[in-house]
Amino acid sequence: MANCSFIQEFKAFAMKGNVMDMAVGVIIGGAFGKIVTSLVNDVLMPVVSLATGGIDFTNLFVNLSGSDKFDTLAAAQEAGASVLAYGQFIQNIVDFLIVALCIFFMLKGINKMNQKKEEAPAEPAPAPEPSAEEKLLSEIRDLLKNK
Repeated sequence: MANCSFIQEFKAFAMKGNVMDMAVGVIIGGAFGKIVTSLVNDVLMPVVSLATGGIDFTNLFVNLSGSDKFDTLAAAQEAGASVLAYGQFIQNIVDFLIVALCIFFMLKGINKMNQKKEEAPAEPAPAPEPSAEEKLLSEIRDLLKNK
């Protein structure tokens, strides 16, 4: 009996609109993250590397394990050396900044569209029906004009 209640409670929770919206957001966010990572790795970092004299940020590291010299981060990691891979950290900071910038521009655009909807002039309300006194006074005015 307790399991049945738990299952029903979980089903009610899982089918709420907010949970479904969040799930869609997480899936789209994952795909968006891949696009941004590709933008950073394949477009921006080669330009930065060219501007900095050919430095490959993902290959920047400090060997913490001793006097062994390694040409690449992959070689050091393959040899089991303890390394501080600060270049990958720089890469992740650039990824984060680009994601944050993209989200900022996206939200700015959404806010601008919502603001335009709010600023759209509402249709003017129809004139209120004149009261009985106003109707009577209008009739008297019209009669006096005609005489």
